[in-house]
Amino acid sequence: MPMLPLDDPKSWVRRLRGLVSGIPIAVFLFGTLILFNVAQTLSLMLRPFSSRAFRAVNRWAADTWWGWCVIGSEKLQNIKIVVTGDPVPERENTIVVANHQQMTDVTFLMIWARQKKRLGDMKWMVKDIVKWVPGAGWGMAFLDCVFVKRNWAADKAAIERTFAKLKKHRVPMWLLSFPEGTRLTPNKLSKSQADANRKGMPELAHLMVPRTKGFVAAVRGLADHAAAVYDVTIGYGHGVPTLWQYIRGHAQVAHLHVRRSLVSELPSEDTALARWLLQRFEDKDRLLDYYYRTGAFPAALEEAPVVAPR
Repeated sequence: MPMLPLDDPKSWVRRLRGLVSGIPIAVFLFGTLILFNVAQTLSLMLRPFSSRAFRAVNRWAADTWWGWCVIGSEKLQNIKIVVTGDPVPERENTIVVANHQQMTDVTFLMIWARQKKRLGDMKWMVKDIVKWVPGAGWGMAFLDCVFVKRNWAADKAAIERTFAKLKKHRVPMWLLSFPEGTRLTPNKLSKSQADANRKGMPELAHLMVPRTKGFVAAVRGLADHAAAVYDVTIGYGHGVPTLWQYIRGHAQVAHLHVRRSLVSELPSEDTALARWLLQRFEDKDRLLDYYYRTGAFPAALEEAPVVAPR
């Protein structure tokens, strides 16, 4: 079952301290985000003359503003990540797949991306409606992000064009995707388990069955450009925090367990590649069960026994 939401601190002093620090941080970040959107819009004047200069401006904007988010959370709110699993090199072009529980998944992944010198190079596979969200969505529209409508017939051509562009111009990237397609809730998990049962697929206890078409398209479309796939399992020890709790400093730590696979070693056939992703989510389910029972991820997957959905 999904991890329960994080409770606010019982101490009114800590809650007040969170408000006193969180409100100015939120106002500053949103206000400056709009200014960065203006700078990104002005960068359109460079595009007819130099796509490289256009991308450089927008990479600077993303790296700077997201950097403020990360630095603020680390220095002002003492938020941190604990990363276990396979070592990951800096500045590697990669496809990152992760489980999705709350918007805070994004913020903790940003902390990790900055450690690996890829913060400004993050690209997202997100719902099409996000590009209309003031601030964050507008900014992502300038960053070669992949906006999908969950209609493969409509999405396929646009996805392939974006990947071809990233590959042609050798754009540095961390392409991030949440293959579950939406944030996890008990109701959504129940529907996913019922659907898996109808299709004769394994039921997952802590995750929804991933959508595979976007992942397969990414691996195929970014071949010879993305060197690896990072399979990231995100765990919260004391409850899943909201973004507002994160901004107020109540979400102190997230655990990220990483498995790195070379793209050159992945299955060459689409059906087999889709099965590979499904297997990774079965493994992630075992990892999360172990994490929820022990408070840490296992050193080896074999330590996390198979569990039945509940």
